[in-house]
Amino acid sequence: MQLIDSSKQFDFRNEERAMASLQLTASSSQWIAGKGPFAWRNSPRTAVPRRVAVRPIRAGSYTDELVQTAKSIASPGRGILAVDESNATCGKRLASIGMENTEENRQAYRQLLLTTPGLGAYVSGAILFEETLYQSSTDGKKFVDCLLHEKIMPGIKVDKGLVPLPGSNNESWCQGLDGLASRCAEYYKQGARFAKWGTVVSIPSGPSALAVKEAAWGLARYAAIAQDNGLVPIVEPEILLDGDHSIERTLQVAEKVWAEVFFYLAKNNVVFEGILLKPSMVTPGAEHKEKASPETIAKYTLKMLNRRVPPAVPGIMFLSGGQSEVEATLNLNAMNQGPNPWHVSFSYARALQNTVLKTWQGRPENIGAAQKALLIRANANSLAQLGRYSEEGETEEAKKGMFQKGYTY
Repeated sequence: MQLIDSSKQFDFRNEERAMASLQLTASSSQWIAGKGPFAWRNSPRTAVPRRVAVRPIRAGSYTDELVQTAKSIASPGRGILAVDESNATCGKRLASIGMENTEENRQAYRQLLLTTPGLGAYVSGAILFEETLYQSSTDGKKFVDCLLHEKIMPGIKVDKGLVPLPGSNNESWCQGLDGLASRCAEYYKQGARFAKWGTVVSIPSGPSALAVKEAAWGLARYAAIAQDNGLVPIVEPEILLDGDHSIERTLQVAEKVWAEVFFYLAKNNVVFEGILLKPSMVTPGAEHKEKASPETIAKYTLKMLNRRVPPAVPGIMFLSGGQSEVEATLNLNAMNQGPNPWHVSFSYARALQNTVLKTWQGRPENIGAAQKALLIRANANSLAQLGRYSEEGETEEAKKGMFQKGYTY
């Protein structure tokens, strides 16, 4: 609310003519820094003194709960198990071991993961697909209750997938804002306490300013809606590994993307203490001629985070993005060799599940061995979160890369 002294006069037509003569040439970083061609409009006018009623940032009646949920997930030695693959993607995983993509088979695989005894020692949250949130185990226990028994917070994927972005350089945008508030309210009733919205940015495609802004704005609107309905939003603009670009180029793009994301998060009054981030690690493109060491990846990734992420954010939960199981763990370990302003941990899907799936092979008699494989990977990443991981004893299977060009989740 603004109170303007009506005794002073100001010719708004002159202002409009001045605006019309300006050229919109400022970069997004100039806008974020308040240095764009319209920045003078925000400077004080002696002719129009104003008083602004400053309102605090709010997330409705859930603020305290959101902060507590985020802190609980970002707890020492623990991270997130991502089990939120769409039915189509889950079908591809099942097909790799010769299983049909049926609800029964998807339920069986997710039961294996979500009922693993002792998983809560290493995992603080599990992101579920909508189908899984409403499913139960074969003995009738809701999967949500299975997780809570292990002190694992249930989460839910809320976006509706990627579609082509008109006017861009063959890029995508993430849909799902329509009806999101009512969906979040229903997911909260079902037991979910955090949410995930994943969008992507492609370096070989530019990325265009349009795609970056669309990704940032969509994430910010989702985050505000999720918080308003009691769900801690995971903010995930994935910078794809596709391409032959250098690690310096990835750093440049990541800084631009995260600057835009936090600009719009602030514009939408999102409570930073009640969010979690799921960034890509800063690595060279998957087809780059030189592979970076874990120490180099840690250096560039932490440089980006320190430049862009406020310390108010409780947790950074990295995606693996096609790295091998061991690569993802080594890189996380390298980032935890010194103190960080945030909890630096994992939110892995393939980097926790690859060996599990191959051990299971869809056979009931292999469930115990597959669950043991999950605990081994979860424990390795727990140690990496604490900066205590060693590669000694890792299998060759765990060292195999999982990058797929053009991969969609």
